[in-house]
Order: sequence, then structure tokens, then C-alpha cells
Amino acid sequence: MNASLAQKKRLYLINKTVIYFFIYLLFAFVIVVSAGPLLWVMVSSFKTNGEILSEPFAFPKKLDFVPYIEVIMGRNFLLYAFNSLVISTTATIGSLIMYAMGAYVFARFNFPFRNFLFALFVLTMLVPGHTKTQPIFFLIMKMGLYGTRSGIGLVYLSGGIAMSLFVLRAAFASIPKEMTEAAIVDGAGFFRNFVLMHIPLAKGGLATAGILMFLANWNEYFFASLLSDTAATRTLPYALAFFTEAYSYNYTKMFAALTLIILPGIIIYAITQEHVKASITSGSVKG
Repeated sequence: MNASLAQKKRLYLINKTVIYFFIYLLFAFVIVVSAGPLLWVMVSSFKTNGEILSEPFAFPKKLDFVPYIEVIMGRNFLLYAFNSLVISTTATIGSLIMYAMGAYVFARFNFPFRNFLFALFVLTMLVPGHTKTQPIFFLIMKMGLYGTRSGIGLVYLSGGIAMSLFVLRAAFASIPKEMTEAAIVDGAGFFRNFVLMHIPLAKGGLATAGILMFLANWNEYFFASLLSDTAATRTLPYALAFFTEAYSYNYTKMFAALTLIILPGIIIYAITQEHVKASITSGSVKG
């Protein structure tokens, strides 16, 4: 009896070890496939053309930041970075202001078809952005905003509505209703209640929505290329196509430009990922 029990326990441990082995093997494969190309580009940006072609997977012999300096100081890189920063930041701030108000109403007030309307907003996340190309382009042209930072920013402003409402509604819904009722009893009106009490208490959700929207705006390419007609309004992702053409025979500078464009988003998300995951999880439970 004891021998049979020990054998079953041994088989269980073997099966468990094999299962964990394949799980970790799958994780390692996903990490290599997703992060491997990015790391290779970053490492290759410190190598010469000859080293990249002759020893593509070797480490650089020295860390040379000259290609980075040349990319930053040339090809209007600073202008494109400024455009990306201004458009992404203003669109994110504007989105937070407007969508926070909408999420607060969805979370705190009962009105006809509330859940249905909220579901419609959230379902827009399933609609591919490219399917809205014609009406967006037509609207921007009619408003006289084609080829301007304002036109691109307006599109970005409307792009994050579904995700923002989802995160922010959960943040406001997590605030006890008793606090809202107590504030109303004390004479707080709608805007005072919203600005002075709910905004500070929902700062975690606001930060998460802001981070996700900023990253989405920073990395957006399609509408930036569609609505930009001059170098004065190009953003970094759109300018990447011009960098690739300009440095087609200089892989070191091309990889340096790629690194400078993708690195800010990676750093921001790496720093804030735990906060973002906590808010998203909270939204799926409480929302």
C-alpha cells in the first residue's frame, strides 16, 4: 500500500515537472519572439555596418553613441519628437478631462439605457481603426485641419474613448457611494463633488488611462501618415519611414533611429506596468 502510494506521488511529481517545463518553455519562446528583435536592433545600433553584416548576432566591440547624436541632430528628428510629444500629450490631457466626466456619470448616475450606451462605447474597441478612415479624413478636410497638429490631435482625442471609459468608470465605481451621499448632504454640487472628491480618489484610474492613451498616441502611425502633408507635422512613427529610406545603406543609424523611437514607450510601460495591470484587473472585477 505504501509502495503504491509512493509510486503515485512520484508519477504526480514527474507529470507536474513536465507540465511546468513546457509552460516555462512556452514563456521563453514568447519572450524570445517578442523581445528578441527589439534587443537585436538596440545591440546592432552600436555596431558598424561591417559588424552587422559579418557578425549579426555578436555583441558590439565598443559602445559608440555617435550614430545616436547624428540622428538626433539631423533629419529633423527633434522636430518630429516635438510633434509627437505635443500631439500625444495634449490629446491625452484632453481625453482625460472629457472622458473622466463621462465615466463619472456612467458610474454614479442612473438613467435610461445607461448600461446599453456604455456597452456601445466599449464595443467600439472591436472596430478596426482603418474602417473609419474615409469619414475621419472627410471630417478633417471639411474642418480645414488637414496637415495640422490639431487635426491629428483631434483624431487621437477620439481614439481612446472606449478604453478610457472602461478604466475610469471602474475607478469611480470603486469609490463608496456613502462618500458621495455625505458630500451631497454637506452641500456639494455636481462639479464640486466630481473635482474635489472623486478626481483625487480616482487618480489611480486616471493615471492608468493616461498612460495607455499616451502610449497609443505616441506609437500611432496610420492616421499620422494620412493627415500629415509636410515635415512640419510629422510624428516620429511616421518619420520612421523617411529614416529607413535615408539610412537604407547605413544600418547603424537606421537602428539608432528605431531605438530612439521605440525606447520611450518601452521605458514608460516598464515603469508603470504593475500600476496598469492592477487598474485593468480592478476594472474587470468591479466594472
